[in-house]
Amino acid sequence: MNRIDRLTAILIQLQSKKLITAQEIADRFEISLRTVYRDVRALEEAGVPIGAEAGKGYFIMDGYHLPPVMFSTEEANALVLGAKLIEGQTDLSIKQHFSEAMLKIKSVLKSGQKEELTRLEEQIRVNQSPSITDESFPNNFMATIQKALTRKQLLRFKYYSNYNGAMSEREVEPMGLVFYGNSWHLLAYCRMREAPRDFRVDRLVKLEVLPDSFEPRAPLSEFLNQLMHGTELDEVVIQVQRKIARYIVNQKFYQGFVSEEDKGDWLEMKFLVPSLDFFSRWLVSLGDAVRIISPNKLLLIMQERARELQANYSA
Repeated sequence: MNRIDRLTAILIQLQSKKLITAQEIADRFEISLRTVYRDVRALEEAGVPIGAEAGKGYFIMDGYHLPPVMFSTEEANALVLGAKLIEGQTDLSIKQHFSEAMLKIKSVLKSGQKEELTRLEEQIRVNQSPSITDESFPNNFMATIQKALTRKQLLRFKYYSNYNGAMSEREVEPMGLVFYGNSWHLLAYCRMREAPRDFRVDRLVKLEVLPDSFEPRAPLSEFLNQLMHGTELDEVVIQVQRKIARYIVNQKFYQGFVSEEDKGDWLEMKFLVPSLDFFSRWLVSLGDAVRIISPNKLLLIMQERARELQANYSA
């Protein structure tokens, strides 16, 4: 990248956050801190009002903005891919907001880029499981949750638990959104349970943002670790034949996979699971290619699964 392009890119980066450190700029462009200082000084000499907070970073003075941003063809194509993923893996609220954002983005593209984008949109698909429309679970709360996260406001909602089929009202301190198991999950501190909890967003009902604010109890990384090792999760250790393990590379992550260890012809895997009964039904699909190391309770459940299967398929 030549210096003119880098100066423009630095200016865009400075407008992307409230504060940008010199080290962040250096890391992005793989340049020295001395070069960063020279580039910032060059922007200041060109009339860009850049401020600095000692020990914190640089910032652009309020009121200054670049003219409309121009996208390269590669950047525009990346946005199309992102739009397809959002279309297939988010709820109605996010789809609507992103659709409006894409219209604004397309408005600054060149005519040729717009034509290429239209062709590319027709050639990219994100396959997903068919969604089941249920008026009881509107699945349009993600935009509201995002706002609560940024403003550190409490949320109240009713939650449907798939394990016991019960509905309960919760008041929580939202900590983050995580996508896994083909679903979005709200990680939050539940005031009723007085502990971290994981809530599937598509099982929330009548969600509302409360005026009360809160201070996060811990960083999200620490919160995640606490949640994954909470008392409601059972640790499971199994061994899977190596020749079969390659067929469950993706499946295992949906079951709470934590780690694995090479044991020759077998791979020893550790899981943290919320329901041993549910996990046992997945193990049934692996047949005799799996053996249970711990807990013993899971072995007893699997023996019951075997008796059920035998009874069901007996002549």
